[in-house]
Amino acid sequence: MTGNLPSRYDSADEPLDEVPSSSERSRSVALILGVLGGVFGFHRFYVGRPQSGVFMALTLGGMGMWWLYDMVMILAGEFQDGEGFRLRNWNVAETAGMPAVNAETVNLLLQHMEQLQQQVGDLAERVDFAERLLAQQRERERLPKGG
Repeated sequence: MTGNLPSRYDSADEPLDEVPSSSERSRSVALILGVLGGVFGFHRFYVGRPQSGVFMALTLGGMGMWWLYDMVMILAGEFQDGEGFRLRNWNVAETAGMPAVNAETVNLLLQHMEQLQQQVGDLAERVDFAERLLAQQRERERLPKGG
């Protein structure tokens, strides 16, 4: 019916190449990373998509909209890793070929997260201080000069 072109439905005798339908990475880990550091793209780095992770960090998760979209996609099981496979496995034990995560690694990641949160807080305070200084300068310029 399609001429000489092979079709996956023409022959039931020939096995099709088995392609994994889901990623080896854990969906629950991606979700946790997304919740804790999603606006910085942590979950995208985890799944092997570092370029979009950098853009996500620079835009703070697309001002939250990109982050929200990713969280919905992860929860729905439609989020894709860097190789185009969907994250479907919830358990870390279900992931094949991934190195085991021990408590020391988790503690180290938590320390880094706390440091990042502190640095972001410090930056926010500095920006607030700079805005106040600029506002004071503008007010001084608006006031009539007495003399």
